Amino acid sequence: MAEITASAVKSLREKTGAGMVDCKNALVEANGDEAQAIEILRKKGMASADKKSGRVTAEGAVGSYIHMGGKVGVMVEINCESDFVARGDEFQQLVKDVAMHIAATDPRFLNREDVPDDVLDKEREILLEQLKNDPKNASKPEDVLNKIIEGRLNKFYEENVLVDQPFVKDPSKTVGELVKEKVASIKENISVRRFTRYKMGEGIEKKQDDFAAEVASMVG
Repeated sequence: MAEITASAVKSLREKTGAGMVDCKNALVEANGDEAQAIEILRKKGMASADKKSGRVTAEGAVGSYIHMGGKVGVMVEINCESDFVARGDEFQQLVKDVAMHIAATDPRFLNREDVPDDVLDKEREILLEQLKNDPKNASKPEDVLNKIIEGRLNKFYEENVLVDQPFVKDPSKTVGELVKEKVASIKENISVRRFTRYKMGEGIEKKQDDFAAEVASMVG
């Protein structure tokens, strides 16, 4: 029997949207053959996410989550194809889970395409300076450094892009992979459209009292 590696399971999962356990079981059944494993998953209705990704999502729900006694609030819109699915328990739970995740992790962007060029340029600039200040990398050619930088940008995406973030309730999968799993399970296209996160007092400049000056004025 072929050895089923973690990278093989991850690759199959990315291509099918099926769950980690389902991917591993399919690879075991297929003796490590990915194409055959995909066929097994398709027969079981678990590899349908990519086929459905082009279908219109005009229904869905707006969900909310309040955390820390009203200190943090989130609203998120997640779309699907039918009102029947939108009202279903599985879809509603997905909306709640994504809203809770946003409250916990504070993502700045929905997906990689939403990250402005100037933000990425600044991040590349910082990473380049870090590499140049590292004796192990300082002498490497610029093209090599650029490849290292592009690799390290994945960390930036994991921290700042919602669909790339590890899901707080199960860090073995990203939010994007969670959505793909639901596409395969519910058998409709699903997409996170937008979100807003509020934090109590955010953006308000709080008055900083100078205690020493106040005392001096009282005794002066």
